[in-house]
Amino acid sequence: MRYRDIPHEFCTGCIFDYRTRRRDANAFPARSTLLDRDEMSDKIDKTDEEWRKELTAEQYRVARKKGTERAFSGEYHDSKKSGTYQCVCCGTPLFDSDAKFDSGTGWPSFTKPVTDENVRTESDSSLFMRRTEVLCAKCDAHLGHVFDDGPGPTHQRYCINSASLKREDR
Repeated sequence: MRYRDIPHEFCTGCIFDYRTRRRDANAFPARSTLLDRDEMSDKIDKTDEEWRKELTAEQYRVARKKGTERAFSGEYHDSKKSGTYQCVCCGTPLFDSDAKFDSGTGWPSFTKPVTDENVRTESDSSLFMRRTEVLCAKCDAHLGHVFDDGPGPTHQRYCINSASLKREDR
């Protein structure tokens, strides 16, 4: 079924009144308002081709296609160096080494992000289980998953793929 085949009553926010055959001027914000809102957004939107040019094959598979690296194979899973872990795609600061801990899972694990505004979560029901996916808030890169079995005080375990990260050492 295509959008035009859906009865008007089911179209929320429709800008066209089929009864009068006129556009409802109040149903949609002015164009300049939309442009201003988009210009204020720092969201990064690139094509797959652009991402492929910037990332290694493994980084692209994990960060852009929601893949997972093998346990204990990532560059940072057992790293003890001090620094800030950034998004491999856009450089947004995501996690600090002070929040990193050894979870024994084979992936870098953190108790909290640098700031909540830099990451976002989504429900993930792939692989026949319910999990909470963690993404970069700026470019939507897949980072990993968060679980409620971490150490205190947050009791969170951000289980993150090394391929989605780059570390800026202190």
